[in-house]
Amino acid sequence: MSKFNQTQSIKTVNNCGQTAYKMSDKEKLVSQVLTSFFNESKFYGDNSEDMQKTIVSVIKTEPEFVSKLAIFARRVFNMRSVSHVLTAYLAHENEGKPFVRDTVKGVTVRGDDVTEIMAFYIDTFGKRPIPNSLKKGINDVLVNFDEYTLAKYKGDGKSVKMRDLICMCRPSPKDDEQSAMWKRCIEGNLKTPVTWETELSKNGNNKETWEKLIDSGKVGYMAYLRNLRNILKAEPSNLQIVLDVIQDTERVKKSKQLPFRYLSAYKAVSDIAGSKVFDVLENALEISVENMPKLSGTTVIAVDVSGSMGCRISAKSDICYYEIALLLGLVSNKICENSLFYTFNHEIHKFDFSSRTPIIETAKNISCSGGTNMYLPFKEMIDKKIKADRIIILSDNECNSINWYSKKSVQQMADEYRQQTNQNLWVHAIDLAGYGTQQFHGDRTNIIAGWSEKVLDFIQLAENGTMDLIKMIEECDYVQ
Repeated sequence: MSKFNQTQSIKTVNNCGQTAYKMSDKEKLVSQVLTSFFNESKFYGDNSEDMQKTIVSVIKTEPEFVSKLAIFARRVFNMRSVSHVLTAYLAHENEGKPFVRDTVKGVTVRGDDVTEIMAFYIDTFGKRPIPNSLKKGINDVLVNFDEYTLAKYKGDGKSVKMRDLICMCRPSPKDDEQSAMWKRCIEGNLKTPVTWETELSKNGNNKETWEKLIDSGKVGYMAYLRNLRNILKAEPSNLQIVLDVIQDTERVKKSKQLPFRYLSAYKAVSDIAGSKVFDVLENALEISVENMPKLSGTTVIAVDVSGSMGCRISAKSDICYYEIALLLGLVSNKICENSLFYTFNHEIHKFDFSSRTPIIETAKNISCSGGTNMYLPFKEMIDKKIKADRIIILSDNECNSINWYSKKSVQQMADEYRQQTNQNLWVHAIDLAGYGTQQFHGDRTNIIAGWSEKVLDFIQLAENGTMDLIKMIEECDYVQ
């Protein structure tokens, strides 16, 4: 959401009982979708139930927007589970049904996207009846799956398997060969695909197996990142191929990894890897964020490292919200002509980072604790008479510290800075947790949400008045 709040000034309170501003359901949904793994606990609780209510509300009024948001989340921000949830709700609500076929096609990047959509639908709404719009959308995708895809994502052990989709949706085969393939799928007689997973299962997680897999070229980019620890422990003689792939410019760009994936890989191997491996991961992250729009003038970057930001983004992840904030803050630092970098909780600390400061190495050495006093960056700017063109705040927006400076709200502090120092200051608030409230409103205010480095693109676009996040979602056209 970028510049959506130009006239939004309805006050509410956040999870800490402090003053905040309401979001419209549309704005709130974007924030929730782009900052959440579904059914995952957060510091202030799992917001999945609230998200589902918001989804239904927006579908009632703007179903096409929800369709485009699902596709945008999957294709641009690389968010899987929430795109499945949005698709299932579109299929369930009458207003959403006309958009389901395009949505299914748009969010299907892997074979198991469709089985996950159906699994969520059945788990949430029951098996009878399955909407025709959802069946048709899945059929549109199934006819393009080859035997390798059907077998790789057949779904053994899952509640909804690939053969279940064929039986429930009854797609029309293009020819006799496809009909026979689907029959083999239903009967469990598909040819076992040769994948890195099947090879590891059959031959063991050892040096010889990894050497063969690496030489075969069948291991994907994400698989290398996630298995880097296993690979290093196996000590394959062709390890350099893996390292070259991880830092290959074209592979990095094509993989569309969220920045925190590199930090996660770094943390996973921190006790067994040497500087060479760390440099590779740093190089890969640098490549993933290069060629971003540069920010002229002076930028204040303020990263929330309070206790609530120490919550993990997923039960299966070792990455916390504050680490995503630090990564995006350090990426911001690299694209600024002149910048001042701060972290804040109940105190504020200034760091002297240059544009050459390593991102991962720096992020992993900063910890979090304490309360959230978002007033402090503005007090610092006022007291030090810092002439800034913009401030970028990365936070979960859950201010909970008493403002010892004055009784003014965070918004009033921003306005005071504008009155005293620079009336043209832009406030770019990047929401990383999607709790559904915001701390700022009014002119020259840009509320953005998401964990991707792409959120930073909307800083310059907003200041130029050429594009914002909601507008880009509305113009989303990824269905070929």
